[in-house]
Amino acid sequence: MTENSETERKRSGISRRRFVAGAGASGIAAGLAGCASVFNGGGSDGNAGGTQTGEAGGEATTVTWGFDATVVQDHADEVRDALHEEGGLSDTIQIEFAQGQPDSGKRRANYNRLLSSQETEPDVFLMDNGWVNVFVQRGQLANLSDLLTDDMLSTIDEEYFSGFTETAVDPSSGDLFGVPLYPDYPTMLYRKDLVEKAGYSPESENWATEPMTWKRWSNVAADTLDSADVEYGFSTQWDIYEGTACCTFNEVLSSWGGAYFGGRENLFGPVGDRPVTVDSQPVVNSLNMMRKFVHDEDFDELDGYGGGFTPTNVLGWIEDGSLAPFLDGNAVFHRNWPYAINQAASEFGDDLGTMPIPYAVSESDAEFQGTGGTTSALGGWHVTVNPYSEKHDAVREVIGATMKPEFQLFLLEMEGWLPPRGSLFNSDEASNIDPMGDYMDTLRVAGENTMARPVTAVWSDQSSKIAQQANRAVNQDVSSAKAMATLQSGLEQTESGN
Repeated sequence: MTENSETERKRSGISRRRFVAGAGASGIAAGLAGCASVFNGGGSDGNAGGTQTGEAGGEATTVTWGFDATVVQDHADEVRDALHEEGGLSDTIQIEFAQGQPDSGKRRANYNRLLSSQETEPDVFLMDNGWVNVFVQRGQLANLSDLLTDDMLSTIDEEYFSGFTETAVDPSSGDLFGVPLYPDYPTMLYRKDLVEKAGYSPESENWATEPMTWKRWSNVAADTLDSADVEYGFSTQWDIYEGTACCTFNEVLSSWGGAYFGGRENLFGPVGDRPVTVDSQPVVNSLNMMRKFVHDEDFDELDGYGGGFTPTNVLGWIEDGSLAPFLDGNAVFHRNWPYAINQAASEFGDDLGTMPIPYAVSESDAEFQGTGGTTSALGGWHVTVNPYSEKHDAVREVIGATMKPEFQLFLLEMEGWLPPRGSLFNSDEASNIDPMGDYMDTLRVAGENTMARPVTAVWSDQSSKIAQQANRAVNQDVSSAKAMATLQSGLEQTESGN
């Protein structure tokens, strides 16, 4: 690459501002460690390491990839074959999967240990999008803006979910440090048969793709519960755990036009130089709405909302606990991640519906930048690279294989992992995958409206404070305003390093 072409790529390639601005232009803009010997509690998938002989007779380079534990156990051979067959990976490059721990927290800690020790393997990591910024700030990942080709960077820039890719971009330099493999974000599931019996028409009103206001939705939920033989109108997650801070509360406050730190532009810092805004009225209103849903408590700003259709159980529910009553046929609506669609479809078939998360204020009426409208919390996983790997040329080819649409459709069919590029959601191939193909329209809209968790080096301390105060407010331990005043003080302390 010439000096001029390098300068031009830096000028026109991956940057945080470009991804934010390009969200609409691209059409679209998900859970839960070198060698196997250094992966505590992990292991290899059994593929031989070192140098091997390829089918063409030459020596093969083995790239070691720290990967999802369950997939390594159950589908290592299929994924490896797909990288070659669907992804077009050369036979001179072989893949050895190093099985990470099922506990994602332990896996993250082990990745940190390996990289801090400057181990040369694994060459590649499958890394939660919520971790990447922390590893970037520590200087522990290879800069992919330098490693990847111009064509690869342009494809990511122009075709991938912008909001998802942004979680792998250094906010200070605009450089890319992870290639999206699959995003994860929730939708609202519901019993189509129950709402139709209550007199509603989801298909004629385009519930699958047209976001509904919380006010309208709350009345539908309360009305349907009154006429249906089920226990709950709505099941979700609001326990004191990471999922409330990163996801359910994040979605609700964002859909009201609120923000933890003054808007989308401040999600990833800089810590200590961004406003803390949890005591703002939109955030307080969002908590009062949840209190209305659970306790049917009256608030002036919630005049006309339905209430009392959500059980107090949500204050102790995480994902699987909240899903169980829905699968058992005891709830009308349920908020959860795409894996729940797979399970619910097997229970209800055509009686299962999905819709984008409702909203309170539009984007144009939101108080803080980048908020308002339907909002889905952003999860999912990126491919990141060990800067100490001695096989970066081979790693580039492996990443190229993961970027092929055919390989991404393979992952959708095999594991239900959503593709990171929007065009595939509209493809015939995706629509023919059972059962996810029936819900790709809703998933596409949700993917266009995601909100990442504000992960920085201090997020673990902040998330515990957020979950505790959000739970206290909805449990009516204190007023929403008082809970957020307490949280405001706590977050300001962590931002200042106290």
